[in-house]
Amino acid sequence: MNNVSILLVMLMLPVFSCTGVKNQLPARVVADLDLGESREITLSNGEKVKLALLDIMEVRDSLRNAIREVHVQVSIDGEVYTLGSGNYNLPVEAGNIQLDCPVVKSYLSNSTGDHWGLIHDARFRLWPAGSSWMEPGTFAYPLKQQWFAGMSQSGNEPTYVDWGENLDNNKIYYHAGHDFGGAEGMDEILSATDGLVISALAETLEGYEDLPGDIRPDVIWILTGQGWYIRYSHLDSVDPSVKPGSRVTMGQRLGVLGKQGYSGGWAHLHFEIKNRETASGKWGTEDAYAYLWEAYMNQYKPKVVAVARPHHLAWTGQQVLLDGSKSKSQGSVIKRYEWIFTDGSVAEGPVQKRSYTRPGEYSEILKVTDSEGHIAYDFAVVQVYDRNPLHHAIPVMQPAFHPTLDIGPGDPVTFLVRTFNTDTGNEVWDFGDGSPTVPVKSASPDKQNYTGGKFAETVHIYAEPGIYIVRVERADENGYRAVAHLHVTVTAR
Repeated sequence: MNNVSILLVMLMLPVFSCTGVKNQLPARVVADLDLGESREITLSNGEKVKLALLDIMEVRDSLRNAIREVHVQVSIDGEVYTLGSGNYNLPVEAGNIQLDCPVVKSYLSNSTGDHWGLIHDARFRLWPAGSSWMEPGTFAYPLKQQWFAGMSQSGNEPTYVDWGENLDNNKIYYHAGHDFGGAEGMDEILSATDGLVISALAETLEGYEDLPGDIRPDVIWILTGQGWYIRYSHLDSVDPSVKPGSRVTMGQRLGVLGKQGYSGGWAHLHFEIKNRETASGKWGTEDAYAYLWEAYMNQYKPKVVAVARPHHLAWTGQQVLLDGSKSKSQGSVIKRYEWIFTDGSVAEGPVQKRSYTRPGEYSEILKVTDSEGHIAYDFAVVQVYDRNPLHHAIPVMQPAFHPTLDIGPGDPVTFLVRTFNTDTGNEVWDFGDGSPTVPVKSASPDKQNYTGGKFAETVHIYAEPGIYIVRVERADENGYRAVAHLHVTVTAR
């Protein structure tokens, strides 16, 4: 019996019992292949396709030798396609199927750990043509927050938000789950699924001690109908109803976003799906980005979404390729890509090349417009370092705001910010509406106690509807700046 057959048999087994949660079969099937291997795959609807792995091409940086991009060439029933792997890439249509490649084995060459349970060269997920990526009605967006409201780390992106990427460490934490940056103590976390609470508040349900990760006061583990374990981490507080053995329903409040546990000092929700549907039988991360995208689109129905991520890492003078082509329009097409750079210059087109003469953290604005005139924004973070070892530290910033949804004229909006790697100066907010700038000063994070300290807060009120591009920046003792942006939508009432 081949690996795919074994996985399909596993999927047909009873997932769990005595939980009160209905068993469900995932819409996708999983296939792990080696280079040059070809295999017939049976989809979840019984159809068969022939999948072959032809080539894997990596793009690594020259600072840490970290994988920044992967292109995977496959054959589907004899037709050749090239896929991106992880890193905010969605499944693509290929012949009569949809597929993606969440991870390739070469990430293990310099990873801090095996998050994927991968023993072959690449992992693929396959869906029937036209199928939802997650079973309809079984998965909801797990945060009461606007899409891309803040910083994120997803799909094997090297972690970068807190103190920035550590150039002295060539072991990379490729973030296999999805991190949502947000407002500490404000953004509500919701259950993405129905399920059984296995662990909460550092207590674990008897018989489920073999969890695929930390058991802490700030972590909740929920077992779903697919037999998947979903982890929600760094909660500022947990709802009293959420306790081991309790059952939750999709959309139920679990708690509030925070920076507790091993957060690195930035406020975020760590959301990760784990299962043993791997050829190795080990726990592996199920890339959640496509499921989160689909859930948000179904619930909130944005007309167009801009995607300028993942972030970039470069030396001064080194060229960076900014790419907005992952942006999508729902039911229309994107007609215009505009970039507004930190230095005030502008350019048009989805892909742009940039270089930087000074170290710092830059935030490049992507504006996309579809054929019906709908507009969306996202921001590409670029962390730039000097080759001089004395100047490897740069200021790094996390901004957030709350609420991010249903803001009307006259509503108070709280803006929060924290800057890492400097004690010098203040953060300065420009709210994008012509009002005076506002200086604040966040508490300096302590690497030995990064859950302590406060984000600096200020409240702003917008008088008129519109989409506002908010900028916040701070300079360190070397004059190196961290610049960040947020986009705030104020709707008429």
